[in-house]
Amino acid sequence: MAHVKPYVADAQVQASVNYPGELVEDWHDKAISRMGELLGKYRSLRVFMDACVHCGACTDKCHYFIGTADPKNMPVARQELMRSVYRRYFTLPGKLVPGLVGAKDLTKEVLDDWFSYFHQCSECRRCSVFCPYGIDTAEVTMAAREILNTVGYGMKYTNQILAKVQKIGNNLGLPGPALEDTLSGLEEDIEMDTGVSVKMPIDVQGAEVLLVTPSADFFSEPHVESLIGYAKVFHQAGISWTLSSHASEAGNFGLFNGNYEQMRNIAMRIRQAALDLGVKRIIVGECGHAWRVAYAFWNTLTGIGAGGDDPFSIQLQKQLDPRYRQPMHICEFTHDLIKRGALNLDKEANDHRIVTYHDSCNVARASRMGDMPGGQFIIPREIIKAVANNFVDMPMDTIGERTFCCGGGGGVLTDDLLEVRVKGALPRMEALNQVKENNKVNFMATICAICKAQFTKVLPFYGFDMSMVGGVHQLVSDAIQLGTKE
Repeated sequence: MAHVKPYVADAQVQASVNYPGELVEDWHDKAISRMGELLGKYRSLRVFMDACVHCGACTDKCHYFIGTADPKNMPVARQELMRSVYRRYFTLPGKLVPGLVGAKDLTKEVLDDWFSYFHQCSECRRCSVFCPYGIDTAEVTMAAREILNTVGYGMKYTNQILAKVQKIGNNLGLPGPALEDTLSGLEEDIEMDTGVSVKMPIDVQGAEVLLVTPSADFFSEPHVESLIGYAKVFHQAGISWTLSSHASEAGNFGLFNGNYEQMRNIAMRIRQAALDLGVKRIIVGECGHAWRVAYAFWNTLTGIGAGGDDPFSIQLQKQLDPRYRQPMHICEFTHDLIKRGALNLDKEANDHRIVTYHDSCNVARASRMGDMPGGQFIIPREIIKAVANNFVDMPMDTIGERTFCCGGGGGVLTDDLLEVRVKGALPRMEALNQVKENNKVNFMATICAICKAQFTKVLPFYGFDMSMVGGVHQLVSDAIQLGTKE
């Protein structure tokens, strides 16, 4: 699959995220220098460079290798593209006898392979689950992409999105007035459907909750059905909430590029919005990598203070209702309300569906929900069972931490890479076909915007209806009873 490459970012896009506008003349020395900086800064990366024994345990665990059958899409082989260069410039044997230890010079051909194959990795970490040494292959991919960006060889798709969210506040570049109009239209749709006025508030001072959610939730099917579900939950629970025009986006593509300064800039935008609005807590919508960044990185990225009114403060978190820790996933919030009987739900409203659930990688393998062991697996399923009568799980070897990636994560969700996306979806499509044939499943729920976007694109390639995928809160939205039409 060396022929499949994403578009290279142009000079304007690169400059907007503080990278060189084109491949720099001294790219070789600059790339090696940046690799050295990363190896010195992140001890884990050096360990991952040295620890691999090429046992092959990861080989058949990668959805891209399964789908493409390209040997370089084996996780061990993809990592070797960087390891061979690492050995050449950062180990004594590689400097003295490179041919004996598989060390390679960083040539333009090698750099091109990096650009191709490190963008055929969704950073899903499934291979890491099976690695006997616990090597996190996603960190290798992230480091390679950061080096590529540093020398001016960046990816158009991810860098354009980073530029938009840092300038405007969401990945789509949707300005405040357009967002307000969109939310107003959704309010009208809900009232026409239910006879109840449910608000989609924005920039409300003093609200209890700031919701940050993937921007696809504002306009795109099936994402918008989840946003409607959130609004109905807040409405029925009597929780004051708001969105922010300054920071309406939960997604953080800085994670995909391995650039923690980019991640920090986006996280700080959310922090500032929370402070400006005076909210008490932040809830994250259905987005896999957004939740991972919120759960695992926000506290360190934002440099939280000792207390006060900072919504990122550990001290403030301790003062809040312990059921609502900070930050909180929307599924945790809804799950708690369901357990307390605070929502009026009619499971029969989803009786036209036989539902299965797709575990999203960045939730299943890289974060947590609630205090219960395995909450990230249990909570979404318990919500589904509370709002639908017919639930069938995926095959046991493809759920939880063993879940297969949708094939579009980690910055791969661009039509430049459609061939890779379709082939990478193969294992999940096979599992979906199994539950469809055996159990007549006709709806696959998930809690990740990238999964929803990927599946709606690739499902038709495998003979499925694109409307077969939706959010967990789409099911909640249909089941929640707000009122009846006049």
